Amino acid sequence: MRFSLLSQALCGATVVVGLPGLKRDVAATAPLLPISGMDHTLVPLDQAIEIFKNAPKATSNPATYNDTASPEELAKTNGFAIEAVSAASCASNPNVRYEWDDYSTSDRQALMSAFKCLMNKPPSGAFAASKSRWEDFANLHQLYTPNVHQNQKFLPWHRYFVWTFEQVLRDECGFDRAFFWFDETKHAGAFSASDAFSPAYLGTLGGSSHCVTDGAFAGLTVNIGPGTGNTPHCLSRQGNAADTAQCSTAYLNSCLSNNDYADFERCFEYGPHGYGHNGVGGVMADVYASPAEPFFWFHHTFVDRAWRIWELADPNNRYASIDGTDINGNPLTLDTVIYMGGIRPDVTIRQVINTLSGDALCYRYNY
Repeated sequence: MRFSLLSQALCGATVVVGLPGLKRDVAATAPLLPISGMDHTLVPLDQAIEIFKNAPKATSNPATYNDTASPEELAKTNGFAIEAVSAASCASNPNVRYEWDDYSTSDRQALMSAFKCLMNKPPSGAFAASKSRWEDFANLHQLYTPNVHQNQKFLPWHRYFVWTFEQVLRDECGFDRAFFWFDETKHAGAFSASDAFSPAYLGTLGGSSHCVTDGAFAGLTVNIGPGTGNTPHCLSRQGNAADTAQCSTAYLNSCLSNNDYADFERCFEYGPHGYGHNGVGGVMADVYASPAEPFFWFHHTFVDRAWRIWELADPNNRYASIDGTDINGNPLTLDTVIYMGGIRPDVTIRQVINTLSGDALCYRYNY
């Protein structure tokens, strides 16, 4: 069994012990560069309600949507698959992603260490601007940004992107814990108050534009971006509580109420997704290079979990079809290909639309 919350309460303040350092000189921090003009398109909740007021609505109550991990699944602490498994074995033994507050101190430290491991590994050589294996992901995202944003390919592509990142952490850095997710609705308007943004983990989230100088990634140099360029700059943030306030249960439920996939996707991409990026600001607000910011992976587990619980509200229909278009206006189908730049094999939407299919994916969320 996992006793993450209890162990943290008994141990008191969280202390990171023995995490490997980054290969960089904090005193020689790269310059703070402006990210202005590269942030995400935003639609506030009141406008989203108006935009989608005539869209077909679900008959069920979005406030009741959640994942359905069993007590036996929640008790599992090892055996996490690196590659695809059969549908039968996945259904009986899926990986479970634990919400950050249910993640033990040991798991959190292991995650930070795995992140640093990728930062310290040489690049694959497949991405010209990348200076590390970590930056392979940022460079891939930068190259694919026009194709996988502001169209309905956004959710399936990012689902497989996060899964690929998780598998590389396991395969190349020995990460052997459950993966995690971050419930932003619990911190809407107050991301900085979460202990994720503390010196023990990601470093603090200030309200003014600043290079990150504390936490596990203090002094990190980002070589991808800003935007479509590649100029070394520091990992920067500029917290905005008014933006993160839009990552709320009310906004989530408003998007979940849309019955059609394309309406749900548009609502969420321009709503909580965009506001989560801009609310952290700095590198996270850079549409192209945001995966260079460690919080990107926290945020996109939240995004993916929202899609999963929308699917679970009507799985017979929502696993069987998809609507909307790609960037060129071509209709999406279950056979539309998701490209991953050679980091992992390309897949079709059919292979990732159900996270428990056992085809390419095998995971669920703890709630």
